Amino acid sequence: MNTKKSLAMILALVMLVGMLAGCGNKIDVDQYQAAPTPAAAAEPAGEAAPAEAAAPAELSYAEGTVLRMATGYNSTKTGLSLDAEVAGEGITLADGVTYHAGDLKPTWVEVENVLGIKIEDKYQGNSAANEFDYWKERMGDVDMVSGTASKLTEYGEQGVVVNIAEYLDQMPNFKAYLEANPIVRLSITGNTSTGAIYFSPYFDGVNDIERMPLMRVDMVQKLLDGEGEFTADKSNKTAAPVYQPYMPTSGKIEIETVKLDGSGTEIVTKDYDAGGNIIAKMNEAGSIDGVTAVNMLRTYIDETYNGYYGTERSNLFCGQNACWDADELVALLRCVVANPQTLNGTDSIQGLFSREDDNNQRRVDMFRLAGHLFGIRGLESRQDYLYFDVDGSLKDARQNVETYQAMERMNAIAQEGLISVNFMQTAEGKTKQYLENDSGFMHYDYNQTQTLYNDPSQGVFDEGEKYMAVMVPVACWQDGTEGGHYMRFTESWRSVKTDGWGISAEGVKGNPDKLNAALKLIDYAYSPEGMILMSYGPKAFIKTNADGSYVTFLFNGQEMPEIADATRAELWEKASGNYTNYARQFLGSTLSFAKSQAFEYQCTTDVGREGAGYISTAIALGTIKHPELAISDNPWYMSIPTVLPNTKAENDMINTYTQLTSKGKFSSSKGDENLFVNQIVAGYAEEGMGNAEAAANMVANEWGGLQYLTLKTDAWNRLLAYYKTLN
Repeated sequence: MNTKKSLAMILALVMLVGMLAGCGNKIDVDQYQAAPTPAAAAEPAGEAAPAEAAAPAELSYAEGTVLRMATGYNSTKTGLSLDAEVAGEGITLADGVTYHAGDLKPTWVEVENVLGIKIEDKYQGNSAANEFDYWKERMGDVDMVSGTASKLTEYGEQGVVVNIAEYLDQMPNFKAYLEANPIVRLSITGNTSTGAIYFSPYFDGVNDIERMPLMRVDMVQKLLDGEGEFTADKSNKTAAPVYQPYMPTSGKIEIETVKLDGSGTEIVTKDYDAGGNIIAKMNEAGSIDGVTAVNMLRTYIDETYNGYYGTERSNLFCGQNACWDADELVALLRCVVANPQTLNGTDSIQGLFSREDDNNQRRVDMFRLAGHLFGIRGLESRQDYLYFDVDGSLKDARQNVETYQAMERMNAIAQEGLISVNFMQTAEGKTKQYLENDSGFMHYDYNQTQTLYNDPSQGVFDEGEKYMAVMVPVACWQDGTEGGHYMRFTESWRSVKTDGWGISAEGVKGNPDKLNAALKLIDYAYSPEGMILMSYGPKAFIKTNADGSYVTFLFNGQEMPEIADATRAELWEKASGNYTNYARQFLGSTLSFAKSQAFEYQCTTDVGREGAGYISTAIALGTIKHPELAISDNPWYMSIPTVLPNTKAENDMINTYTQLTSKGKFSSSKGDENLFVNQIVAGYAEEGMGNAEAAANMVANEWGGLQYLTLKTDAWNRLLAYYKTLN
């Protein structure tokens, strides 16, 4: 990768975090709560304004200007105002104020106070796409509206949504943010001729890992650790083998791994000449009892890793020095499913599952995991299923034979009964509370929300039981190295989200007060004080010192505010420790703009922080690779922009490829379907898709895939040319 550009990006991100967090042990509360004014805003680093340059006109508006806000997150509970179900007959929050249904949440009360505006909540409680669709024919009734980035850009090009870029000189905080993070500007540029921006970007954290594999590590320890052979009074038989080896069956592979104590890295060798491939060995043995399966896996680990893991073989999967791959996981799943009597005292346990097995929005995490297991790019892309190949060309995972071959492997895993029975039965109502019922082993999801079950207050796990994030797997990634590169790579990397808030051109037409107030709101949200508010809520929810400064803690090398004790207690009382639900449903924060992960980190259980800490160390030491938020010499490592600036005519053409659109064959929305999920469950059940080649060909040549990719490529080429004009 281009070292200079990568370093520049890192420095830009450090500048941003420094703006947000400061560098001392105290943060001045007044600094973070004062209303921002353009005159007081700092110039971007390294860009001193000429002394003779006139200051841009300030965004002035009448006190009490009303903004009609059709903005929120995805439901009536997560809007600007308290929902009746949440507020009941009245609810007193940690700030000591009693709120009622329909009252603005604390964050938005503070926005009114700081900016001197009045907010009229018009939000209908829909997803971003549906909320925009509700208002698009009545935009004169709202001033700001939620939408997907693609819809806001499409309608912005039609003049329906205001071009924010025209006002950047009057938005010093937002402008400085974009200058410090040029890849963000690239991701939200809607027109490469004008540089138009039609929405304020939303970040659920930035430049950090998002989803992670999670395992019941106590189960792994029971099966694999200790001297001598594994024994059990009772076990089940493994299914007849279907899954075939993915990793080599002979030779050696060297993997760079973090040391067990996290102090640095070392090389670990997978010696298949010594230990063979565990799947090949198990398959040769056929259907075997669970005890035999466990002992085969133990012997394999000892021989293939030359005793590296000692008697703590579970570290292959769960340690800081974990080095597991897809074949080893399948072998472990066979052992787990065949030994429920030892693991949970029943006759049944589920191997892989999704958080909600009857919700397509969660079921798609199964094919995202498949991408990690088998080295497939595009399955967790920031836009559709797109990624850059090593030659800089744009690719669509839906048109690649290798993608369907990976789903074949997942279907083989399913045929062995290693994926939950309820995932395989897709009817509504088939979700099971696997974690709560001690009957599930592993899924792929968000660390903070899913490791909450470790907290004793949840009454889920007994002492010694642990559900924890584990290292991402080793796979062969085709990153341009000859034959591919056996390494850890995650495509689950935080960048600009696919939703944002836009300004209605018709709503603010002829009313400069409304326009300026809407622009000021966006600018404030990207100021240091605004970013604190949009993550933490008002200062009443934050812990302060006697002198009024924030109490801080070290987060990713920066001092960040601590939440108040009353806030922490309330989070557990009202949201069972789920930071995201608490922030969105009660505080009204994290609904859009730039969310810091610092608040969420404080609400993560000790177990949750342990697993996430392993992964964070591996990322810092370079043993987990990820997409870069910068232009790279090897385009394969670049993150795809969230939105590409296609013209209206191009978008109209793209929308005719209905199998590829948001409601088509590859949806990730609740209530919809996804062909990859279907293939995991039922194999090649789609008519005309009898094998991987036929499936890729169908998408490319009969569903408009090639034309779709051409239109996206044209937009990217224009965007890249525009980017070069900024440097």
